[in-house]
Amino acid sequence: MTTPTGTRSTTAFLDLARLEASLQPRELRVAHFGEFTMAPGPDVVAGQASRCIDCGVPYCHGPTGCPVNNHIPDWNQLVADGDWAIAAADLHSTNNFPEITGRVCPAPCEAACTLNLEDAPVAIKSIEQAIADAAYDAGWVQPQVTSRITGRRVAVVGSGPAGLAGAQQLARAGHEVHVFEREPRAGGLMRYGIPDFKLEKHHVERRVAQLSTEGVVFHHGVELVASGGSPVGAPGWGGGSVAITLDELRASYDAVLLAAGAELPRPLELPGRELVGCHDAMPYLVQQNRRNGGEPVVPEAPIWATGKHVVVVGGGDTASDCIGTAFRQGALSVTQLDIRPLPPVREDKLVVWPYWPTKLRTSSSQDEGAQRQFAVATLGLIGNGAAEVMAVRCARVGLDRAPVAGTEFDLPAQLVLVAIGFAGPMPGTFLEGFDRDGRGNVAADTQSYATSVPGVWTAGDVRRGQSLVVWAIREGRQAARSIDLALMGATQLPR
Repeated sequence: MTTPTGTRSTTAFLDLARLEASLQPRELRVAHFGEFTMAPGPDVVAGQASRCIDCGVPYCHGPTGCPVNNHIPDWNQLVADGDWAIAAADLHSTNNFPEITGRVCPAPCEAACTLNLEDAPVAIKSIEQAIADAAYDAGWVQPQVTSRITGRRVAVVGSGPAGLAGAQQLARAGHEVHVFEREPRAGGLMRYGIPDFKLEKHHVERRVAQLSTEGVVFHHGVELVASGGSPVGAPGWGGGSVAITLDELRASYDAVLLAAGAELPRPLELPGRELVGCHDAMPYLVQQNRRNGGEPVVPEAPIWATGKHVVVVGGGDTASDCIGTAFRQGALSVTQLDIRPLPPVREDKLVVWPYWPTKLRTSSSQDEGAQRQFAVATLGLIGNGAAEVMAVRCARVGLDRAPVAGTEFDLPAQLVLVAIGFAGPMPGTFLEGFDRDGRGNVAADTQSYATSVPGVWTAGDVRRGQSLVVWAIREGRQAARSIDLALMGATQLPR
């Protein structure tokens, strides 16, 4: 294979090997909470972009690949040809925050890439991040302040990716947009859930600053509550200091976009669940993000992995984030328990492609020394005389995921983190009066995004359940278009 040079070539997919992102060595990156991916040079990125084969039917950017319909082959060619500024404009035309998705998206586009049939997809995620970062470095990312004033006011509840994307689109359409956020700072789970080593928060802060310059008004420390309620917050998050009801918002605004997320932890009923040292994953991650951001953690009890044997229950991204955080806090060991069987190392391409496959994946956090155990059920927690967790009782499971008698074993643990996903929006609070789907989410279709409450639209996890940042951005953009159409009778916002 030749060395990538950025020279445009129709045979680059044959001549150039796919390059994985370079990472700091494990012993260096676990010593800090900053990002540790080392950015390749522009010539290397151009070479990787030139590997795109310009498919007649590019599955990478359709419903099977990119949720926001990024024009992936187009900006690959632009980068390969050296037209970075045009590539950045193209990228931003479909994605409000590409420097964020370029860091945290699992890249279903790469799974859908035709070259993935040979296990060598185009490095789309790295190219996206490189374009977005280059756009900031070159000063191409500037606030887009519209001269159009519609006289309509829109309230957005929640400042995660769905809320921010929707707010930006609505402001650019000429509406007066106010974002109400329960936390002291905007960003939702991008700020408080995703660890800094995956997404440093200055990326979020400069987007919030951009939105502010474009006219979006942020109200922090304000929590949406039921009529007559008070701000309570979610466990481990703290609550807003000011309460506001949906009726108050509807009376003051022409439209409300509900993008409040889905933060209710999926319950795990276990003997010993009440023991000191057993926590849901999100309060643990939020605490460390607060520390990194200089925010107080109190009134919550501090959760630390320092000097402890840690067991993480769950096999998803949140579990992986807990692993990386625990190592950076100085855990003695980290064991991850996954009830699912060990997946195949390589999927059957002819059966699965171009869809997202189930296969063995190892995150950078898992690669930092985690012991992964598959087909294992958590039976209960064992405590000491001080009601502190000291071990986790486990058992192997069969194909039906039922524990197999005689396979029980114990793992030492002074910290147990439960990361088995989310069950939907927090119960009570602002949810009264909304139709709900079978999973408890606020019901709305993906054409109008309108809820059963007149004048209220919804987008993101509060509508679809726990999902990806890229799906939240898509829904925020589409909901903004529906709101603009309802308010004005016509819209120029893209879908």
